[in-house]
Amino acid sequence: MKGLFITFEGPDGSGKTTQLKRLAADIMKAGYPVEVTREPGGTFISDQIRTLLLSPDNHTMVDQAEILLYAASRAQHVHEKIIPALQKNQIVLCDRFIDASIAYQAFGLGVDEFQVRSINQFASSGLQPNRTYMLDVPISVSQQRLLDRAQIAGNPAMDRIELKETEYHIRVREAFLQIAQSEPERVCIIKADRTENEIYKEIYADFSDFLTNHYKK
Repeated sequence: MKGLFITFEGPDGSGKTTQLKRLAADIMKAGYPVEVTREPGGTFISDQIRTLLLSPDNHTMVDQAEILLYAASRAQHVHEKIIPALQKNQIVLCDRFIDASIAYQAFGLGVDEFQVRSINQFASSGLQPNRTYMLDVPISVSQQRLLDRAQIAGNPAMDRIELKETEYHIRVREAFLQIAQSEPERVCIIKADRTENEIYKEIYADFSDFLTNHYKK
């Protein structure tokens, strides 16, 4: 398949969305075809599932339902949006993908990792990112950022996942680090408890090299 599939991962409050948007803006200015998207969501159907997943009102959602809903959202997203963009030789920048399901559903919820991987392999038809930027930040920092963000006028309160207990978020962070260590060829781990510009400089430098070596217009 043509194109490049680039994902951004990390604990809630790591700053991945901000960094993704900065990278998208710069490579668009450089004349590259870019598709920016996110998970859960990215399509009309997937966004409706996102609302179900993240609403604090749905605090009684069982683990199996959560796993399957994330996978259903991903299936629609991959086949309706991501694969068609890659087939057009676009650079797809996606905020979260299967790594997030492994971290949040397998490790966070304590569900068998093989089951979660199998469900998501089916949902995504085996699609894998070409490069992943894993923004790592201490839980104390990420949780403070979430609290600060929720207090900003006009911003929504924390969602159902963000509201989970600290121990859950510790497991999620540890899972992300394990993923990065197990797949160093794909995953570039970024220390995210620095200034926004310092973080972006590292991401942009790595992406520029990756683009030169792996993408042809």
